Amino acid sequence: MSTGNEFTEINLQSHKSTLIVGQNGAGKSTLLDAMSFALFNKPHRNISKPQLVNSINGKECIVEIEFTIGKSNFRVKRGIKPAIFEIWRGDVMINQDSHAKEYQKILEQNIIKLNHKSFHQIVVLGSSSFIPFMQLNAQHRRDVIEDLLDINVFSKMNTLVKEKNAVLKEKLKDISHQLDLKKNQIDSQRKYIRDINAINEEEIDTKEIQITATEEEIDTLIAENVESAEYIEKESDRVDLALSEANNRKQSLLQYKAEFNTSIKAVVKDAKFYEDNSECPTCEQTIGDELRQSKLADAKSRAAELTNGIQKVEEEGSKVSATIEKFTTAAGVIRDRQQSINNNSIAIQRLQASIKSFNSDITRLTGRTGDLSKANEEMAAMTASKDAYMEDRLRLNEVFSYNTVMAEMLKDTGIKTKVIKQYVPIINNLVNKYLQILDFFVHFNLDESFIETIKSRHRDSFTYDSFSEGEKQRIDLALLFTWRQIAKMKNSVATNLLVLDETFDSSLDHDGVENLMKILYSLDDDSNVFVISHKGEILDNKFENKLEFFKEKNFSKISDKGVQAA
Repeated sequence: MSTGNEFTEINLQSHKSTLIVGQNGAGKSTLLDAMSFALFNKPHRNISKPQLVNSINGKECIVEIEFTIGKSNFRVKRGIKPAIFEIWRGDVMINQDSHAKEYQKILEQNIIKLNHKSFHQIVVLGSSSFIPFMQLNAQHRRDVIEDLLDINVFSKMNTLVKEKNAVLKEKLKDISHQLDLKKNQIDSQRKYIRDINAINEEEIDTKEIQITATEEEIDTLIAENVESAEYIEKESDRVDLALSEANNRKQSLLQYKAEFNTSIKAVVKDAKFYEDNSECPTCEQTIGDELRQSKLADAKSRAAELTNGIQKVEEEGSKVSATIEKFTTAAGVIRDRQQSINNNSIAIQRLQASIKSFNSDITRLTGRTGDLSKANEEMAAMTASKDAYMEDRLRLNEVFSYNTVMAEMLKDTGIKTKVIKQYVPIINNLVNKYLQILDFFVHFNLDESFIETIKSRHRDSFTYDSFSEGEKQRIDLALLFTWRQIAKMKNSVATNLLVLDETFDSSLDHDGVENLMKILYSLDDDSNVFVISHKGEILDNKFENKLEFFKEKNFSKISDKGVQAA
C-alpha cells in the first residue's frame, strides 16, 4: 500500500494498549492489511491483492510477521514482486516441497489454527471488512465455532473414513469375484471325489448341501449388508440436509408469524383509537366521522390482509411439519438399516463356524489313500483358500460396517454437536456478562444450531436485526470478547493481540465507549490492544501508547508518541 519501498517495523507487544491515529489515507489500516496478507494471502479490506503493491514503485510488497506459540518462535515472510512465501520455525524454514495451497494449510491448520474468517472474529474487528458473527450464515457460524473449539478435525476424519470405505468396496468386489472362482473349483473337485468315493456318499452329500445352503445364506446376508451400507451412504446426507433445511424454514415461518401478529396488534390499536376518540387527545381537534370511518375501514382491510398472511404462513408451516415428519421417518429407516448390518455380521460369523465344522466332517469321511487322498488334499487346499477369502470378506465387511458407524458419528449431527452443546451455556453466559458491562440489558441466547433468541427485560423476543446499529455493535463486541475467552479456555487459538479498527468511531455513544474501555482495561496483563480511531481527542488519555500515521512525500510514516495515559 502506501508504506512504499522501506520497511516499517511495529512491535505488537511493547504496550498493553496503543491508540493509532492519523488522517484518512495516512495508512492506519495498512497494519491490518499487512497482517492479513502475511498470514492468509489476502487483504484485510475488500480490495484485490494486486492493489497491495505500492503504485509508485510497483514492486517490493513484502511483509514479515513474527509470533510465538508456546516455546516456539515463528516468522512468516510473504511478498508480491518478488513472489515470496516462507514459514520459519526458529532458524529453520519449514519444508516448501508441497504445493502453495498445502503450504498455506500448514500455516492455518497446524500452526496458528485459525482461518481468515475466524481471525476476524477473534483477533481483528474492522469496520471496513468485518462481518459480524450474527450476520454470518449458519454454516459460516459453525465454521467459526469449530475453529474455536478445535473440532474441525472430525470433518477431516469423516472425509478419510469415506475414502477408506470406497477402497474397501473395491476390495470386497474383488474378493467376491475370487470366491466365485474358488467355489466353482470346489464344486468340480467335489464331483470328482463323489465319482471315486461311494463310501459315506449320502452323508457327504448332506454335508455339502448344508455347506452350500450356509454359503448362500452368508452371501445373502453380505448382499443385504452391502445394500444397506450403500443406502445409508446415499440417503444419509440427503436426509440430514432436508431435515436441516426444513427446520430452518420452520424457524423462518415462526418469525414471519410473529411479525404478522405484531402488525395485527398495531392495526387493532389504531382501530381502537378511532373507535374510542372523536377528537385528537393531543391537539383537541375534532376528528370527523368520515375520517374515522375511513381509518377504521383501512384498519379492517389491513387486518384482513394480515390474517390472510398468518393463515398462509400456518398452511406453509403444516407443509414444513409434514416434511420434517417425513424425513424423520427416513432417518429412522437409516438407523434400522444400520442395526440390520450389525445383526447380519453376527449371523455371518456363526454361519462361517458351521461351514468349518461341515468341512471337518467331510475330511474325516473321505480320508483314504491313493487318488482319493490326493483329491482330498487338493480339496482341503481349495477349501482353506476359500475360507481365507471368506474371512477376508467378513473382516473387510466388518471394517466397512464400523466405518459407516464412524461416519455417522463424525457428521455435523454427531460428536461435534455434543461438544458444541457443552460449550453453548458457557458462550451464552459470557455474552450476557459482556452485554451487561456494555450497559445493554437483554438476555442473549444461542442454541446448538447457532440461532439467536434475544429477550428484553419485559421478556419480549427479538432477533439481532431488530436492534439499532449501536445495539448491534454492542452484541458484536460482546461476541468478540466471548470468542477470545473461549479461545483462551481451549488454548488452541488463544491470542494476546486484539485490533479494533474504527470501532469507537461508528455507532457507539459516549457511554458505549466508556463501557468498552472497561472491558479493555479488564483484559489479561499479557493482552496487547490496538485501537485505530479518528477520535484521538476523546481517547488520547486512555491508552499507554500512541502511534500516529502521516504522509511524507506520498509515503506513510509512523510517529511513536510514547506514553499518553495520566
